Amino acid sequence: MLDSLALLLEKTFLLAHFNFFSTASPKQERCAKRRVESTYFQRGDLLEVPRTLFTHFGIYLGDNKVAHLMPDILPVLTSNTSQIQKVVTNKRLLLGVIYKYASIRVDTVEDFAYGAPVLLNTMDTTLRRQPLAAEEVARRAEKLIGHIPYSLLWNNCEHFVTYCRYGTAVSLQTEQFCESLKSVIRDQRSVLLTTVVGMLSMFFLGIAPSTALPTFIIPFILWMAG
Repeated sequence: MLDSLALLLEKTFLLAHFNFFSTASPKQERCAKRRVESTYFQRGDLLEVPRTLFTHFGIYLGDNKVAHLMPDILPVLTSNTSQIQKVVTNKRLLLGVIYKYASIRVDTVEDFAYGAPVLLNTMDTTLRRQPLAAEEVARRAEKLIGHIPYSLLWNNCEHFVTYCRYGTAVSLQTEQFCESLKSVIRDQRSVLLTTVVGMLSMFFLGIAPSTALPTFIIPFILWMAG
């Protein structure tokens, strides 16, 4: 029982912090940082910055400007352009993710980086794909500027930049998340633990549809999926 609880907590911790969502290894990041410090960005470059919970991506347009897909709740609440154009804070971003509202916006490299180091074109090696011509990459990004449908897993900033640079929208972060989720579902100890938690909820909260149905349905789905 304690082993099962510890396992689920460990996996939940990993999922909650998205530590596996980085597409570059620490060694790649160190090399990329050194390379960026001595190289000017070129129009069409793919830029990425490591954030607390994820890696953020953008396409360099030249003149210190970056196009990037950014969830943001503020355009839903106001039409004041000067307020919307300010740097998107983490609170605005998280609320935008929940509301599924985002846009392709253009910011300076400094605002895009948000204090994090900028990595340059590391996706070329990770995906092992030949990028499109630099001007074509930048033009694709510019054509998409404005409001865009958003999904954390199926249409995020990584899908945007891979479509622009390689012609196909993919997200390694999404793929890694789904694989981690599959590993939790496949582990049959998760079935036992969810059953125990459900039984405890009925014991303390009483037997009702809101407690009884999840107690039987969730473990059954996990068992069948595994």
